[in-house]
Amino acid sequence: MIWSIALLDIVVIFFFDSYKNVLKRGFYQEFTMTLKHDILLTLSSVFYLFLFKEADDYSRLVIVYTGFIYLIISYVARNLWKAFLHKCLVEIGNRSLLIVTSAQNVNDVIDNIKNKNYADYFVKGVCILDKKAKGSIIDGVPVVANEDDLTEYVCREWVDEVFVNISESEPYPSELLNKFTEMGVVVHMKLAKSQNLLGKKQFVEKLGTYTVLTTSINNITHRQLIVKRGLDIAGGLLGCLFTAILFIFIGPAIYLQSPGPIFFKQTRVGKNGKKFQMYKFRSMYMDAEERKAELMAENRVQDGMMFKLDFDPRIIGSKKLPDGTVKKGIGNFIRDWSIDEFPQFFNILKGDMSLVGEWDIIGTTREIPSVYAVCAT
Repeated sequence: MIWSIALLDIVVIFFFDSYKNVLKRGFYQEFTMTLKHDILLTLSSVFYLFLFKEADDYSRLVIVYTGFIYLIISYVARNLWKAFLHKCLVEIGNRSLLIVTSAQNVNDVIDNIKNKNYADYFVKGVCILDKKAKGSIIDGVPVVANEDDLTEYVCREWVDEVFVNISESEPYPSELLNKFTEMGVVVHMKLAKSQNLLGKKQFVEKLGTYTVLTTSINNITHRQLIVKRGLDIAGGLLGCLFTAILFIFIGPAIYLQSPGPIFFKQTRVGKNGKKFQMYKFRSMYMDAEERKAELMAENRVQDGMMFKLDFDPRIIGSKKLPDGTVKKGIGNFIRDWSIDEFPQFFNILKGDMSLVGEWDIIGTTREIPSVYAVCAT
């Protein structure tokens, strides 16, 4: 029976969103949600007992006492765990938030978000629309952009979400916010100033003590996120298994022709500008980056935006024979069959990339120019 209750508990959490916005609830809200969860779990347990004809094995008092004890333990455990998370998330928030505000509100907004940060944000910086203050520090938060270069900053840096809180007398920056939405950045607008934004998905929520209208191109529920991440983990594990098998054969072949690490990593730009290290099987010699300058004249792409050669001598095992023909090696084989991409399953397992969806898709991450760091994982 105990295993059945544990399984039913997971089912109730999954289908009824019992933990949605859990970090934002007060003690009373948490009690009502815990009570609702407890009632659903008790009813599910009773249904299970009748369905499998085990009702005669348990008295009604046992079921009532179990539900009462579960309510107390669950409520206390939730609040203790939330207190712990609130303490930790101040330092380890994993979503970056950019504050856009006016000069008269900036101190209050920064103080509110820093002290009522229930959604595991860390404040990336602030932009003051009605004052050029770029480079200054306000309450420990840097002013990272002025209004005229704010869009460029969001394109260049890691910004997951933007919170806009401006004075009633200030004009509504609809063009600016629509640009953010088109970039895929989630925009929170203080409700009193909210107007029509381009985002397909809009909903009201709390950010600090502010009631905001949140808009985005699309959104994903916690349940969908769990399913999606579960598929990524399953696919990542399977891919890592194939990578390990390939390593047995590819690793020695790479090392024999070009002694050095089997893997290399590159800095790539992921979701909303977040940088991460992407892994591949090494298909070029160790001095590939140094030799790039001497081969630049042979680049087939005239504008210099990409670097492609008809014959690239930096690829492991690639040689041009005296008769002009090209002899391909292990590096060409790895690249032609996209075997070098397999270590990226480790990035998927870590959460840097995704098989498909809102995060980075294999083959679509952006390379930082002039970065080709060769090293072992």
